[in-house]
Amino acid sequence: MMPEIGLGATYLGGGKCTFCVWAPLAENVAVHILDPQERMETLLPRDRGYHVGNLEGVEPGALYMYGLNGEKERPDPASRSQPQGVHGPSQVVDSYFPWEDGDWRGIRLRDYILYELHVGTFTQEGTFDAVVPHLERLRDLGITAIELMPVAQFPGSRNWGYDGVYPFAVQNSYGGPEGLKRLVNASHARGIAIVLDVVCNHLGPEGNYLWDFGPYFADRYRTPWGPAINFDGPYSDEVRRFFIENALSWVTDFHIDALRIDAIHGIFDFSARHFLEELGRAVHERADALSRRVYVIPESDLNDSRVIRPREVGGYGLDAQWNDDFHHAVHTLLTDERTGYYQDFGRINHLAKALREGFVYSGQYSPYRRQRHGNSSMGAPDERFVVFSQNHDQVGNRVRGDRLSTILDFESLKLAAGAVLLSPFIPLLFMGEEYAETATFPYFVSHSDPDLIEAVRRGRGEEFVAFKWEAEPPDPQAIETFEAAKLRHDLRSDGFHRVMHEFYAELIALRGKIAELLSGAQETRDIVALEHHNTVLMVRSTATAAIASLFHFGQARTDVPLPLPAGQWRKLLDSAAEHWNGPGSVVSDVLHSDGELALSLAPHSVVLLVSELFAST
Repeated sequence: MMPEIGLGATYLGGGKCTFCVWAPLAENVAVHILDPQERMETLLPRDRGYHVGNLEGVEPGALYMYGLNGEKERPDPASRSQPQGVHGPSQVVDSYFPWEDGDWRGIRLRDYILYELHVGTFTQEGTFDAVVPHLERLRDLGITAIELMPVAQFPGSRNWGYDGVYPFAVQNSYGGPEGLKRLVNASHARGIAIVLDVVCNHLGPEGNYLWDFGPYFADRYRTPWGPAINFDGPYSDEVRRFFIENALSWVTDFHIDALRIDAIHGIFDFSARHFLEELGRAVHERADALSRRVYVIPESDLNDSRVIRPREVGGYGLDAQWNDDFHHAVHTLLTDERTGYYQDFGRINHLAKALREGFVYSGQYSPYRRQRHGNSSMGAPDERFVVFSQNHDQVGNRVRGDRLSTILDFESLKLAAGAVLLSPFIPLLFMGEEYAETATFPYFVSHSDPDLIEAVRRGRGEEFVAFKWEAEPPDPQAIETFEAAKLRHDLRSDGFHRVMHEFYAELIALRGKIAELLSGAQETRDIVALEHHNTVLMVRSTATAAIASLFHFGQARTDVPLPLPAGQWRKLLDSAAEHWNGPGSVVSDVLHSDGELALSLAPHSVVLLVSELFAST
């Protein structure tokens, strides 16, 4: 058994550097130092296909490649930096950074208000450093955690990030490893956690040279994005080690607070201990050693509650997961779209079940999938679910990449915001949503292979068949497609954009005031769906009977009888109020219930009521 030596090039100081690469397919591996002084050094073979060498006279910034059997040279699979892109040499990096977050321990998961952003389009500059000036505004809005879309090195300078091919390296066009550290350091100084989207289910098609080193990929499974990672076949122990060490490097070297694991339904592992359980355990153990809160939050469309169940009862023990069902329930009520996977949704009781249990589909038949789908998430704590009305997938995987702000009216946008931010779950906002950004977020790439470019163009068109959209998607390779996605932050100071920004700030502030009531156990919530309207939903705390959230998805004013405990109730918020550029509130400031309250609700509105007893405390 080889000793635990870190993968890649580890700079030890004083011109000393250790190189370690897993290459069981190569009999001979040499490290070729290209700069500043060229030299070739053969690495020593070790157990299980590792090759290791301790070199002197190697300083940070040195460029190198690995020579395999004297026949070909490839960049380091565990490269920390690719300054010349995915086809160029790797670079030795000094892990030292003057961190100023020594007292940072992270924040409670239940306090997360996530803000997803894409570094390349969040600002005109498209760098980590350009994000920093926006941190105070996001903090003042109430954001407590920023989720970065993947930053692992991808081909070219523009990409969503899911075509990364060097999981350990930070994208050079964003600012590289130093730039990411500066962003994390600045965020922690403002009390904001950083969540990083990482991809363990596949590697991108361009610049993927792992084939030359070892059996990283499984030939018996395929994902929609290419060959699956080998997590359960021969040699899989070392493949699992590669991706777990990668996760730990983000936590340890970059002080990342949580990892979003992309599309775990594309991770195939039928071994006795699933890779995700092993990954979660390793991250939690490292967090304990560092005295920090660090979370693992996967994305999955399987509706499998085992992901978030404790290990003691056969679960993977991960901290939370994205809940697409909540999004689909809200989206269909707002838009009336019923194609693709939206055909499974569209009734108010779908949203009611999402709010009551988490998953909407928990074992029943799904018309879209033409089979039963999911299992029950009943009893799972609210903080185990991340919910949203928009994110990069739900916007970017529309044929034009259009946001809700371009397909819904202002009242509906406020209702969507209320549904997410007044839910008991962890809310996520997609960059620009808070001021109704109108820039599209289409899919974009910058590949160099003409055949691959054409395959991507063709593939994007085929993805939209189920949705029956007739428009042609923007050309993913065109620079104009990428430029169209850049945010226009100046919008938030004008007209309804400014009002929307203020409305989001008010919702987040209210959420903070009533957080304890919002985040009670499932059994302490009463969800009332007035299905004969198919438009009105009430969420009420039964633990204190103090808070009631009302959501009206109808297009006309409606009168509804609401079962509310007897006593005085006060209106905390009505999205229809003129103050929020609405048509005018039809809800009185103070109301009296005798066990049932007759209420009029404006179209597409959200209303928050609080009992006088709670309001006076």
